Amino acid sequence: MMLASFEGWNDAGSSASTALKMIADAWDAREMREIDPDSYHDFQVNRPVVQRTPDGSRALTWPSTTISVTVTPQTGRRLVLARGTEPSLRWRAYCNELLDAAEDLDAGTIVCVGALLADVPHTRPIPVQTSSDDPRVQALLGVEDGDYEGPTGIVGVLAQMALDRGLHSLSIWAAVPHYVAQPPSPKATLALLTALEELLGEPVPTGDLVEDSRAWQDGVNELAEEDPEVAEYVRQLEEAKDTADLPEASGEAIAREFERFLRRRDTGGGPISGS
Repeated sequence: MMLASFEGWNDAGSSASTALKMIADAWDAREMREIDPDSYHDFQVNRPVVQRTPDGSRALTWPSTTISVTVTPQTGRRLVLARGTEPSLRWRAYCNELLDAAEDLDAGTIVCVGALLADVPHTRPIPVQTSSDDPRVQALLGVEDGDYEGPTGIVGVLAQMALDRGLHSLSIWAAVPHYVAQPPSPKATLALLTALEELLGEPVPTGDLVEDSRAWQDGVNELAEEDPEVAEYVRQLEEAKDTADLPEASGEAIAREFERFLRRRDTGGGPISGS
């Protein structure tokens, strides 16, 4: 299985890229290859970054894509992680290079992880949607067909090209409140990791995200309370969200939460620490 995330348009609050970085760091992912950025990036759009190294020298970091491999600690599942910045050029060639790497590493399923800005309140659970245009995945996981039509980012292109190749393909998206779009967005990152935990069937690293999410929400609460118009807008979003979520108080939703609790209890309780 390959998990893929890309900084940029598909990564509101940097939540998707942060989620995969936490997995890579906590599970000691080993880098296998890097996609050369010269063929795919306009460096006036995604500029290289100059940083100081520990020895005091200066180094350039280019907006490249890394492909790494790890093994999940409980089930021993081989997991390929593709992390990079959405390219500016030659998307078809870029996706073909990624999919070639996935097949070389025996990854038959491509999971695109993203986040978008949406009209959702920061005070409620972050909505996460898992969808697939692959009938095999729909039948196996019980997920819905993706119903979005319109402009798409690199994750949408990658998912479709994977399906065209005969690979399994699905997408996991978190909805980030548009009025707090700046990164980090720990609550959205935590929601994505929870969805990936369900997909992988074992606990995933969450580090301090629970505490960070509470602090983030408290901070946004304080800012909203300082502006009556923003506070009223948030209340309207809360009412709309609560009305829409009434059917979620179902036996199936409760069963999912109980299964997640049992998985974590069996590993000694609490989330796995991330670095």
